[in-house]
Amino acid sequence: MSSAPQLEFAFEIRAEVGPPVEVGHTIRGRRRIVPILGGTFEGPALKGRISSGGADWQVVHPDGFSELDTRYTLETDGGDLIYVQNRGVRIAPPEVMTRLLAGEPVDASLVYFRTAPTFETAAPALQWLTRSLFVGTGERQPLAVRIQFWRVM
Repeated sequence: MSSAPQLEFAFEIRAEVGPPVEVGHTIRGRRRIVPILGGTFEGPALKGRISSGGADWQVVHPDGFSELDTRYTLETDGGDLIYVQNRGVRIAPPEVMTRLLAGEPVDASLVYFRTAPTFETAAPALQWLTRSLFVGTGERQPLAVRIQFWRVM
């Protein structure tokens, strides 16, 4: 019997986001696109900035459960590029989700916000990102999103 996996902190992003583009109620749910304007990231082995041009393509269901599909690019201080696709889920009590979706501050402990990112890079020194599994814990703020990424060991 193998032991349970452990988590090792990899890095944290702080993404600046713009106002959501409301596509409307589609066959899948309420479709929203949240643009990523920039930001920073930092961890023990890497640091840099978030390039503008990414976005979070969200589907919000009637009960407030949100499916997240976020894609963006990181640039390390050394100039290496990392493509990120971060799928996740977010749910909270209805009154909390109403405030969150309206861009109001909410207590992060009331929101279940988890992600499963994948990373792609050509940088030889960063291949550990492409060859490991990660989980993320997120927090939505009025003008930003903070996510801590943890490497599954």
